Amino acid sequence: TLFRSGQVKNSDLLSVLRRNRNRQATLMEIQNSDQLLALMRGFQVPCVLAAGADLDVFNLLSAAPLSASETARQLHCDLRAMTVLLDALTGIGVLAKTDDRYALAPAVAPLVVDGPPPSVAAMLRHQANCLRRWSRLPWVVQTGRPADAGTSVRGSDADQASFIGAMHDISNQAAGPLIREINPGGFHCVLDVGGGSGTWTLAWLNAEPAARAILFDLPTVIPMARDRLTACGVANRVELVPGDFYADPLPRGADLVWLSAIIHQNSPDENRALYRRVAEVLEPGGRVLIRDMVMDESRTAPLAGALFAVNMLVATPGGGTYTLSEIRDDLQSAGFEDVQLIRRDEGMHAVVSARRRN
Repeated sequence: TLFRSGQVKNSDLLSVLRRNRNRQATLMEIQNSDQLLALMRGFQVPCVLAAGADLDVFNLLSAAPLSASETARQLHCDLRAMTVLLDALTGIGVLAKTDDRYALAPAVAPLVVDGPPPSVAAMLRHQANCLRRWSRLPWVVQTGRPADAGTSVRGSDADQASFIGAMHDISNQAAGPLIREINPGGFHCVLDVGGGSGTWTLAWLNAEPAARAILFDLPTVIPMARDRLTACGVANRVELVPGDFYADPLPRGADLVWLSAIIHQNSPDENRALYRRVAEVLEPGGRVLIRDMVMDESRTAPLAGALFAVNMLVATPGGGTYTLSEIRDDLQSAGFEDVQLIRRDEGMHAVVSARRRN
């Protein structure tokens, strides 16, 4: 299995799963039915992992080994069904089974139990939510409407917390180095639109110690940002502003606006409206930096972007992934110039820069 082959040590469980998926998805040529069906069966392990994460199996077993009956009773689940799930989790190497008792595999435990890095528990749950929507893809393609997949067994509030936590999981290690690489320097205030729990805000403040920040996100998200930024000792440099960037005015006072993993969830019309909102509040000559997928003109590469467009198809009414020319045209229509791709990336860490016209 992935977990017993030595691929999982102290590294990110999610990255291992992504590497395995990418190897499958980029076969040079499918030559026979066995290869095709191996690709098709790729959903099975993610479903098992998703169930373990959603049902809190990993958190429960982190305390002590338990039998299937004890696990089912404590998690209010069916015994037969829980036994099958635990055996499957053991088979892929996430759990270890001794006699009739199950425990977390030691190398995997830090990755799947809720807690600080290297935990990716929140991302596992977020991917479980994505999985439900992807399973509705044929209906989405027929209707053109996003999937109505409902909430997880954890409920809508927990799903939002998983999403915010997942965004921190995937950005926490990358944020600091990326911001140091692209930092234009000399700005006095950065506006982090849709800033979540403050992962990127913190990276900007660390890169520019004299600067301050404004974090703008939904009212339900602001407490998560307050907790993280307070714990990191920078809350006195951040103004937390609740609001919805689709409907509410953006805060003024910034000479740098950071749109991180935002534009893919929007339609082109929504992005143009957002860029106009940014231009209205950005100080003259200020810059907007956009971190997101950037597609080549064929829209088939990078592969991660082509697949992520499917994710937006099943999850949003009009979202998708965009080419540099599309991003440039929309920014220019909103009053920006000097549009450049300042960082290339095969995934979500491409960065486009633009300057507001004076």
